[in-house]
Amino acid sequence: MYILLSDDEHAAVSRAAEREHLATAAWAALTLLAAADGTTRAEHTQVREVLQAVMQARGQAQRIGVNLNQAVTALNSGEVSSTIQWYAHAAARTVRKLDALADELRRRLP
Repeated sequence: MYILLSDDEHAAVSRAAEREHLATAAWAALTLLAAADGTTRAEHTQVREVLQAVMQARGQAQRIGVNLNQAVTALNSGEVSSTIQWYAHAAARTVRKLDALADELRRRLP
């Protein structure tokens, strides 16, 4: 399929795709299919936003885990690290954030 758009129209479609963190062609395909079916895509946007937050929290948890492993290694070698407590609190905050996101996903999904 080939769709001819003006520069302004293409810019508007690209901005809409960017807001949803999708490639322009993917956004256009999803939007066209929804229009063809007479449906809306609003729920997908919300779930995508939650998914992005979960992915960010996962990355945070992974980085914190690496830092905790390094701190424990230092402790086991006899070094005393003042940052262990900070990492433990950061890990606890991240887990709470993941729990909240999981609750939000449960509420949003059918």
